[in-house]
Amino acid sequence: MNYKIITYGCQMNENDSEKIAGMLKQAGHSPTEDENEANIIILNTCSVRENANDKFFGHLGYYKKLKKEKKDLVLCICGCMMQQDSVVNEIKSKYRHVDMIFGTHNIHEFPQLLADHLEKHEMVVGIWEDGREIVENIPVERKHEFKAYVSIMFGCNNFCSYCIVPYTRGRERSRTVESIRSEVEALAKTGCKEITLLGQNVNSYGNTLGEEITFPGLLKELAKVDGIERIRFMTSHPKDISLELIETIAGEKKLCNHVHLPVQAGNSRVLSAMNRKYSKEDYLDLVRKIKVKIPGVALTTDIIVGFPGETEEEFMDTMDILEKCEFDSAYTFLYSPREGTPAYNMEEQIDEDIKHERLNRFLDRHHRISKKINQGYLGKVYDVLVEGLSKNNPDNVTGRTETNKTVNFKGDVSLVGQIVKVKITQAKSFSLDGEIVS
Repeated sequence: MNYKIITYGCQMNENDSEKIAGMLKQAGHSPTEDENEANIIILNTCSVRENANDKFFGHLGYYKKLKKEKKDLVLCICGCMMQQDSVVNEIKSKYRHVDMIFGTHNIHEFPQLLADHLEKHEMVVGIWEDGREIVENIPVERKHEFKAYVSIMFGCNNFCSYCIVPYTRGRERSRTVESIRSEVEALAKTGCKEITLLGQNVNSYGNTLGEEITFPGLLKELAKVDGIERIRFMTSHPKDISLELIETIAGEKKLCNHVHLPVQAGNSRVLSAMNRKYSKEDYLDLVRKIKVKIPGVALTTDIIVGFPGETEEEFMDTMDILEKCEFDSAYTFLYSPREGTPAYNMEEQIDEDIKHERLNRFLDRHHRISKKINQGYLGKVYDVLVEGLSKNNPDNVTGRTETNKTVNFKGDVSLVGQIVKVKITQAKSFSLDGEIVS
């Protein structure tokens, strides 16, 4: 059969979708981008923001019509939203055209659930309430041969007051060093040059293993793998970054000079209400240490605008932290109430117009800072991993520096997957233009 997977949300969801694709391919099925050709459609959902929920339920109505036209279509729904009882109950009562529902903890059961549906021709639901043992050796169908996501741990223990992830992904569980290294070695043998290690909080890697292993120790071990030229990771919780990790990034050549460090807000009272467990001063001190120890580091972050009770003065602390840290990139979000989180019931929810006005101010200043940083790249030569053809110019390719800057330059598809030297000729707010140098 032909299948199509539609993924919402973060890199963890993307990695899960690669595993689902791997199991489907192992069973002899083939991918398609055309929904009209698909016999199986899988929606891998995200529950972090409200608009993702709205988009998902909007799509469900469309697939009801499609299923009437294609009687043999199998519609599967998985991901974080399926770990919420209220969502599953709504689907079961109002969307009877859905054939399969499964969650984040039992992806490996997908082939059996699919077989059960094909045999019984009725809705099949398989949800684990919490993570059990980590299932290894699930086949993975990677999007690229030259770069890959590698999950090193699952779940989260932090319980930020705005975040649903601990309730949908469960408590922290770390994979063993041996299993991670084995996966990375296998990737290297197939020509993979860059890996991105994934975890909700990679800094707490190893806490559940009962042995003397830290995240910096894992990084040092993976840096020994021949063939892997770049190692990235996300996400780091500021409260858990150690001096050992900073020194490891500075000292290991394969570790990219890029740290994603979500601050979320710049005011200490708001950070406390978010249950982030650090203050504005703590964060600024950490950034100073990182920039001193890792010259030329690119620093990126996440920002939530309009958290309940945030005053104009407190928002200006977020603007102040933007000025002082000078982030290369900031993923910005309007606060989105998530049912089941402590912040959902907080008083003083911020008016949407105020949220948007603050966000626009933040983005305007951030764009100028980002362009100033990028102008520092002009005239210099950088190693760029070519990722594909440019979307805007068929005569150009696009790739990334180790600091995660997007670079566009003249080239063809034969360069994809190679690391080439590129001289930067033009700086924009969020990308660079260049030319290959010999």
